[in-house]
Amino acid sequence: MEIAALVSGGVDSSVVVHLLKEAGYDPTIFYIRIGMEDKDGYIDCPSEEDIEMTTFIAKKYGCRMEIVSLHEEYWEKVVSYTIESVKRGLTPNPDMMCNRYIKFGCFEDKWGKDFDKIATGHYATTTEFNGKTWLSTAKDPVKDQTDFLAQITNLQISKLMFPIGHLMKDEVRVIAAEQKLPSAKRKDSQGICFLGKINYNDFIERYLGCHEGKIVELETGKVLGRHNGYWFHTIGQRKGLGLSGGPWFVIQKDIKKNIVYVSNGYDPETQYGKTINLQGFHFISEDIWGVFDDTKEVTFKIRHTPEFTHGYIRRTGDMYTILSDEKIQGIAPGQFAVVYDQDHHLCYGSGMII
Repeated sequence: MEIAALVSGGVDSSVVVHLLKEAGYDPTIFYIRIGMEDKDGYIDCPSEEDIEMTTFIAKKYGCRMEIVSLHEEYWEKVVSYTIESVKRGLTPNPDMMCNRYIKFGCFEDKWGKDFDKIATGHYATTTEFNGKTWLSTAKDPVKDQTDFLAQITNLQISKLMFPIGHLMKDEVRVIAAEQKLPSAKRKDSQGICFLGKINYNDFIERYLGCHEGKIVELETGKVLGRHNGYWFHTIGQRKGLGLSGGPWFVIQKDIKKNIVYVSNGYDPETQYGKTINLQGFHFISEDIWGVFDDTKEVTFKIRHTPEFTHGYIRRTGDMYTILSDEKIQGIAPGQFAVVYDQDHHLCYGSGMII
């Protein structure tokens, strides 16, 4: 079996190579250069250190290695999407777009066709059910990354391998230490990949500039302060408002008037909702409405968290609505609601919140 292993230099993808070799495979390692376009050229998301780590792994295990570039595709599919979403007052999910369109989309189109399987260091698993391959959750609930994979297609999931999905994070680090891999104690990468070391607000300002507006208390209409543009703030945000007498939370945004509305207190009622409306729904493996005509019991999450929330999903025409058992904090348009079965094992897919 011909396997392409996507390796970033981190501990997870490094251990993937070790596990594949142990299982008798001889993977070809691919290091994907992706980054943000800048007036001075490209700012790499990956660093020279990442390439050094990946090269070490390739030599240690005697694997062929290729460094490939998807800079332009990343700009078109991920960076532009992020900027446009923020401009519209939405909360984007660039990691989800990167997985669908770059790691498993453009990569497959250009290099992956020659391989039977593509292996990655994601914390996820696959399950065979009803004659199809389903995306399913990882053993480690804290590290589980199925929510970032919930926009991939059935064709993509049927070709993917997640060798560390059955391991806890500390088990992965133990393997790396035992094998003397240089990434064994390396910290996990944080934040949005394409920003690299750039501050998020600096990135937003570079493309959308600043435009001063009012910060208004939702309940009273009182002007509490000023902001530099609604695009610097997202629903549910607490830090970075510069207001005294807090905590203050962003509750709403008026895009046309450039007003950010906030509420006070650790648990303001205005932060919460139980109804989540979705613009369409992307099913990964199977359209569950072929079996369920009305309302289906599910679990779901609207942000990257170990916890799942129980509720029901209902379809009306092309619209989908999640009815949550519990009040959900910070429901933000543009976010993706990721839906799972009752046991939060199989991932059905995701829809964008409106």
